Amino acid sequence: MRDTKESRLLLLLLVAIAFALITMDLRSGEESPLDGPREVAATVFGPVETGLARAVDPVGNAIGAVRDSGRRHDRISELERENAELRQELGSSEHRDSRIRQLDEMLGTAGAGQYRIVGAQVIAMGPAQGFSWTITIDAGRDDGIRRDMTVLNGDGLVGRVTTVGPGTATVLLASDPNFTVGTRMEGSDELGFANGRGDDSIDVQLLNHRAKVKAGDRLVTFGSADGKPFVPGVPVGEVTSVEAASGDLTRTVRIRPYVAFTQLDLVGVVVEPPRDNPRDSVLPERPEDAREEKPAEGADDNDEADDNDEGEDGTGTDGTDGTEGTDGGTADGDPGTGTESGGNDTGQGTGPGTGTDPDAIVGAD
Repeated sequence: MRDTKESRLLLLLLVAIAFALITMDLRSGEESPLDGPREVAATVFGPVETGLARAVDPVGNAIGAVRDSGRRHDRISELERENAELRQELGSSEHRDSRIRQLDEMLGTAGAGQYRIVGAQVIAMGPAQGFSWTITIDAGRDDGIRRDMTVLNGDGLVGRVTTVGPGTATVLLASDPNFTVGTRMEGSDELGFANGRGDDSIDVQLLNHRAKVKAGDRLVTFGSADGKPFVPGVPVGEVTSVEAASGDLTRTVRIRPYVAFTQLDLVGVVVEPPRDNPRDSVLPERPEDAREEKPAEGADDNDEADDNDEGEDGTGTDGTDGTEGTDGGTADGDPGTGTESGGNDTGQGTGPGTGTDPDAIVGAD
């Protein structure tokens, strides 16, 4: 449309009409004369607006999604980061509790055997120096570690040190086929040699082929001269099966080691052997031994109760009412009976009186 005088007049006229209609609509309130035309317009143009809205909504949603995607991505990233932090915190707490438990058990084992140890952490596991079952620990020559020292944890024998560096050391595990240690059986003191099998069991060759051994018997290290490579008394394992006796000079038994070699974390290297052989004192308490102690305590309580009852019946000797009756014998040595008037129980003397002082006998009067 060209900018002419007529077009300007038409624009002014349309603006004036619009103001007039707005003024009329506002002043009329709810009974506006424009309600009729408004309803007609809504009827005519309503479907058109709905159709246009449906056609435009996907575009609008896409634009909104693009606009909000940045904020949503940031929120998702924040939630993922918080989740990772919570998982790490939970994992750290469980790992810390596990290490505290391992350390307590290891110190308990070292204390029971009077072993002086240097604690270390396992930092690697795998082939080293040609061995297939080894671990690397983060303690070495600078920490007082030397070759052929015994390595243990809270469960028992782990292995021996084979290679030492300034800050690390290699340990040959007791499960390695090349590993050998002298053993002694709890109770019977039968001697033998334990050899790893490369799995979760160990074979022991008992020197006495007629040795009496059964499943459940336990073994500890026999010990070496000056405590190298093995100190005495370290728990090794428990017998699981026994081969039938044959004409061989030795007898083979299979044991389950106390140590889980695939779950090692904290270990201790024995840098000073004990002054005295701890023998079987480092072995863990048997479950049946713990169960046997409970009835013994109850039996003591029952014995005490029986003693009290006997004292009340007049046969005790612990100064109760019946005891006064026990003293009822005369100085001449004749049996007698004494009755306490202040109580309901009557005690009967069970033996001749032997006193020589009548005033010392409670029932003499």
